Amino acid sequence: MSRKPLPAPTLRSRSGPQPAAFPLAAGILLGLGLGGFFDGILLHQILQWHHMATSAGYPADSLGNLRLNTTLDGLFHLGTYLFTLGGLALLWRAARRTHVRWGVRPLVATLLMGFGLFNVVEGLVNHNILGLHHVNETVPREQWIWWDLGFLLWGALMLGGGWALWRRSPERHS
Repeated sequence: MSRKPLPAPTLRSRSGPQPAAFPLAAGILLGLGLGGFFDGILLHQILQWHHMATSAGYPADSLGNLRLNTTLDGLFHLGTYLFTLGGLALLWRAARRTHVRWGVRPLVATLLMGFGLFNVVEGLVNHNILGLHHVNETVPREQWIWWDLGFLLWGALMLGGGWALWRRSPERHS
């Protein structure tokens, strides 16, 4: 005997389904993960502008240093993977509730906030405070600061733009 699946319940009023609060933490974690994957895949692997510890005394100019940097890059990717899994878990939990109806604006807003937050924190900590690596180590050393500042500015713009978009989103309130 087969049963028809029940339709997913939604929060309804006389005007139809109502927007539900979008899970802010889920979008930010997904944005952090995407920001990390962008950095690791594009800057570390494809363009090979830097690795995790290339400015911390381990330039990728020997097999030993390259192995260390590759391991550190892998641990970095593991962290971005965990951010992404956490974001998906929170999004899944929120989507399983009975009030799922989100617009695209809160998703884009929170992804931008997370991606921008990744750039700002990673740029400040790894590039400026710890000096582990810099955005583009293939250019002359005196130009590194400009790439690092551009990375920070790009992150700040994404963070601010995402926040502004989030503030205008009806799904930010339940």
